[in-house]
Amino acid sequence: MQRPHHPFWPKRLPHAMTPPQTSLWDNLAISARRYPDKAALVFLGRVFSYAQVQRQAERLAARLQALGVQRGDRVVLDMQNCPQLVIAHFAILRANAVVVPVNPMNRAEELKHYITDPDAKVAITTADLAAELARASNALPAGERLAHLIVTHFTDAFDPADTGEPLPAAWHDWLLTRHALPALEGGAAMAWTDALDNALPLPEPTTGPQDMAVLPYTSGTTGLPKGCMHRHASLMHNAVASAAWSNATAENRTLLVVPMFHITGMVSVMHASIYVGATLVVMPRWDRDLAGRLISRWKVTTWTNIPTMVIDLLGSPRFDQYDLSSLVHIGGGGAAMPQAVAQRLWEQFGLRYIEGYGLTETSAPSHSNPPDAPKQQCLGVPFVSCDARVVDPETLAELPPGEQGEIVVHGPMVFQGYWKRPDATAAAFFELEGKRFFRTGDLGRMDEDGYFFITDRLKRMINASGFKVWPAEVEALMFKHPAIQEACVISARDAYRGETVKAVVVLRPSHKGQVSEQDIVDWCRANMAVYKVPRIVQFADALPKSGSGKVMWRTLQEAEPAG
Repeated sequence: MQRPHHPFWPKRLPHAMTPPQTSLWDNLAISARRYPDKAALVFLGRVFSYAQVQRQAERLAARLQALGVQRGDRVVLDMQNCPQLVIAHFAILRANAVVVPVNPMNRAEELKHYITDPDAKVAITTADLAAELARASNALPAGERLAHLIVTHFTDAFDPADTGEPLPAAWHDWLLTRHALPALEGGAAMAWTDALDNALPLPEPTTGPQDMAVLPYTSGTTGLPKGCMHRHASLMHNAVASAAWSNATAENRTLLVVPMFHITGMVSVMHASIYVGATLVVMPRWDRDLAGRLISRWKVTTWTNIPTMVIDLLGSPRFDQYDLSSLVHIGGGGAAMPQAVAQRLWEQFGLRYIEGYGLTETSAPSHSNPPDAPKQQCLGVPFVSCDARVVDPETLAELPPGEQGEIVVHGPMVFQGYWKRPDATAAAFFELEGKRFFRTGDLGRMDEDGYFFITDRLKRMINASGFKVWPAEVEALMFKHPAIQEACVISARDAYRGETVKAVVVLRPSHKGQVSEQDIVDWCRANMAVYKVPRIVQFADALPKSGSGKVMWRTLQEAEPAG
């Protein structure tokens, strides 16, 4: 069926792809056989070859089997980016088990849910987080606790005396401090080095495309986080398609700084890169100057990111010292890239910022901009093998181009459903033209060319005297102000209008003390429809962000009534 976006589709790519009918583990095994001595991971001065990554993953898989992990068991993986995360991820898959990736920012009370809901008995974590995970387990009833905790230090993967690039000062204690193994009530903690030091037999590989591979959790608007059941097939499709979309080859050198506990870092960066045999330059967390030095030193070719990272790097006072000339592909999602920043990337570096869109439920991209025909401030077109529509949220009838409704998605990248939540699964899907579509909960529209644009979450709308204000639109406009580094628009109570528009603004360091709240309001009044203008502007040192770098607008919104 011809869709409006087909004329803009990359001519080198088919509209749908047949992914390999193998497990995700096979991607690492095949790349290690093809490129045994090639750099798979670069981390703080140390290089891990593909053969080394495979060998360590197999040793850890053998240990997991010895600890009682069986086919289909769920294993918690709670880490910031590091080589051990990649090794552990593939080890869990090699043990025929299921990865439960957890945001390392979670505290004990939150972590309890990630142990009990997936019925996990084994967890793998870093030493800085181990005590918190043990505290969560120890607080649970005896039958629900972890039985085993494998703990690694960051320094198991790099030499503190030879980090290649100077470490940010704020990282020293975090990365270098040695921690004692925590006490695990009713279980046992084991050091990473001891876990890998074995000659245990490997389990037979028995998983295939239809088996569950990963159980990532998504928070939604209410209640406890829900696990998204992803088979090897759904992640495999988007890993292979992401590599093809960005023209990836084994010669790619990819900066991996988006978190791998998050679906984008896991699928579009880690799995896509391992599939083609590329090199991943791994950062444990974001630091703009280290990123600039790593791109320069390792001649990074590909960088998937959150737009806030690009904004931050471009704002570095040392930016002129960095060489970005090796970059040939840059893109990301999670938030709209401000038009002014995208324009600077194009004019200064000849780089088109490729925005995409996806959810935990869709294995990352369900939409992406065609690399040769991107539109700014746009989600892009439905991704490889994806059928996406805009429907009326009430009637679920498809809407014509230009009309706003809920974005819905069908394709091989869509998850199977929510773990132990048949009610939530039933509510998330509906049938259209004989296909099972997933309801994203995001409001958007499709233009005449078939490109999708987001307007906001289904419930994120400000009704000011009957005028509907979409915060994402106001934020995009505010980014054009030269003093504004970041902005988040929320609703505030108003005795006359019911609701009014409020903007929480982070100023660029160069403009602090030189621009007032009223200056921002006046600029907005001159640059947007009056009903969209923030009546209230509040300056902040930073905006709250999730572990994946998204601005947590709900945190600001929920704090507003109390304020």
